[in-house]
Amino acid sequence: MALILSIDTALENASVFLSKDGVVIGIETNNDPKNHGAFLQPAIQQLFDTHKIEVSTIDAVAVVIGPGSYTGLRVGLASAKGLCFALNKPLIAINTLEMLALSSINKLKEENLDVTDFLFCPLIDARRMEVFTAMYNSSLQSVMAPQAFILNEHSFVDELATNKIVFSGNGHQKLKDINAHPNAIFIDTTTNTNAIISIAENLLIEKKFANLAYSEPFYIKEVYFTDKNKI
Repeated sequence: MALILSIDTALENASVFLSKDGVVIGIETNNDPKNHGAFLQPAIQQLFDTHKIEVSTIDAVAVVIGPGSYTGLRVGLASAKGLCFALNKPLIAINTLEMLALSSINKLKEENLDVTDFLFCPLIDARRMEVFTAMYNSSLQSVMAPQAFILNEHSFVDELATNKIVFSGNGHQKLKDINAHPNAIFIDTTTNTNAIISIAENLLIEKKFANLAYSEPFYIKEVYFTDKNKI
């Protein structure tokens, strides 16, 4: 009977929502990526006020920790850690790429497709022709570890030679424009609340919690600042 507060500010569209026993009972969203920081705390307060739920009654806070927008990841994780510390609740960290892959799996299953032999490769836009990516099988087991990747017309040719691969995420159009392989399937699935809930509940059941003191955003690439006064 889990009540989970989930925070996702990793990509363009941010959301904060409450779910109970796998069902969303309230959600607040923001579609301006430059405004995720200003959106988050009021949205969390609004969520609990609207549904007349005491914040102390949640069982855990789940947060999408990256890869994604550097600023968005910092904002989301900082808020999640602050709540967990204040309420003495566990922190659940969710990989953006794993969440996107599960979103794709769920979408195809809803269309009654047999995805048993498919691979799932989310692509997160990292500017120019670079993406953050990973690859999973239909059981969400890792086939290729998360990494930064420069796309070209030869990308994934070996994998596509023997597998149908579903590409998704906000960077999938980059590959679609240069790769017309018949085994490449492109879908528009991005963030999905059901995928976040599913992963969060499994981690809660397994008690696989993030370390509250040492958890950091999963950037994949190191962050560089040109101004020494920026943090």
